[in-house]
Amino acid sequence: MVLKKLVVMMMGCLGCAGQPTEPSTEKTESKSLIDESVAVTSPRVKLGDGRYLAYRERGVPKENSKYKIIIVHGFGSSKEMSFMASDELLDELGVYLVIYDRAGYGESDINSRRSLKSEASDIEELADLLELGSRFYVIGVSLGCYPAWSCIKHIPGRLAGVALVVPFVNYKWRTLPNDLVKDDYRKQLCRWVIWITRFGRGLLHWWLTQKLFPSASVLDGNPQFFCDRDLEVLKNTPGYQLFTQDGLKDRSVFDSLCSDIIVAFGKWDFNPLELTDPYPQNESSVHIWQGVKDKVVPVQLQRHVSQRLPWIRYHEVPDGGHLLVYDTAVCEAVLTSLLLGEDPPSFRPKFAD
Repeated sequence: MVLKKLVVMMMGCLGCAGQPTEPSTEKTESKSLIDESVAVTSPRVKLGDGRYLAYRERGVPKENSKYKIIIVHGFGSSKEMSFMASDELLDELGVYLVIYDRAGYGESDINSRRSLKSEASDIEELADLLELGSRFYVIGVSLGCYPAWSCIKHIPGRLAGVALVVPFVNYKWRTLPNDLVKDDYRKQLCRWVIWITRFGRGLLHWWLTQKLFPSASVLDGNPQFFCDRDLEVLKNTPGYQLFTQDGLKDRSVFDSLCSDIIVAFGKWDFNPLELTDPYPQNESSVHIWQGVKDKVVPVQLQRHVSQRLPWIRYHEVPDGGHLLVYDTAVCEAVLTSLLLGEDPPSFRPKFAD
């Protein structure tokens, strides 16, 4: 059924299904940044337009850190997502991590004017309010990579480095070669996703929340969209609460998910494949991490992106799928590559130039 395929596509390609929770270790010292009038469990910062963004922290205390990193979660996820680097490595490197709820997710307010630029602006403002300094690192995951691309385009001078982990590909990017995408069923599914979130949103909401027929859930182990390694992760990971029927009954939650899809897969104000190197003096670096067996974002498309943008450092995980953030070795390699410039031989791409 078309609706079921659309839902599976949305929760797989658009995000990270069911992220395990990690404990928050630090609280902000800037009490004035937290809205204490609302019953929330996490610290929040107030943006210039009056919205609040919630966040949590990991790693060493901010004032003692050498590296400050903002992690951008994917579709249907939240600040509770896992980034499976060990506490020992974070301590050794002196890393302070901020994982925040993007607009409309978790405990962050909805942005009715969400756009590519607003996502980059939220990240920049979050960094300023938390006093992360003039330059900071960004790690985007899956659909959370479109805010990271926007940062590269709109605020490159603020970035000490960027890692795009299993970044989704927008089939509307003009310079994608036809021979790579013409037979890709994902392209047609993306068209349906955009259409139904724009014009059939009520029907989609009914389908996801009705109880007459079984609808696709986040743990729908469809091998069409997930490789064996991903299916193992899904099998052993509880589903994220936004994807339960009760969670999706909240229309504001549902509408926020739809707006995220529309911005990500809609028409962009720039084409990432036409970006020039914003760091010609190697003052920062940009990385892409891709699983060779990823069935959500085909490795062939990611290889094309890396060839079009040779200034990006491209890494491949030979047996990896879409859920690379569940792999401790990969997460730690992402950090050491981004922060220290290391190039792990086991993650070097082996395709022909």
